[in-house]
Amino acid sequence: MPHFMIATSRLTLLTLALGLGACTVQRPASEPQPQPLPPIQTVPATKPGVSKPTPATPAARPAPRTSASFAPPPSGPSHWDQGLGVYVLDNQPGVYYRQRTYYRWNNGWGWATTPNGPWEPTDSTGVPPGLGRQHP
Repeated sequence: MPHFMIATSRLTLLTLALGLGACTVQRPASEPQPQPLPPIQTVPATKPGVSKPTPATPAARPAPRTSASFAPPPSGPSHWDQGLGVYVLDNQPGVYYRQRTYYRWNNGWGWATTPNGPWEPTDSTGVPPGLGRQHP
């Protein structure tokens, strides 16, 4: 077996061991408490019999900053994107995170275990489904 394959295998095993070891010492993020919706208000008709009251549109709920299922990245500020199903790094445009893996689109998908790479190429099947739909 060539030396570079042995070194790559050792690096992969070390990365997996460190990644799995980190799971045992990380405390789970506390889940955000659901906020009650504001009561629906009705708008009275101006004249009796002219029109029925219509329900007012409730205020839009802000998007959650964290996921209830996935821990945020340890590398810095981020926010959860529900549509993509990943964390979006606030200080690194185009870099995403989920389950101890970073993803980046750069004329093709790449993944890494750190936000700065080294990036391994993959196709849309190697990224979370929401990202794969963004750049198929």
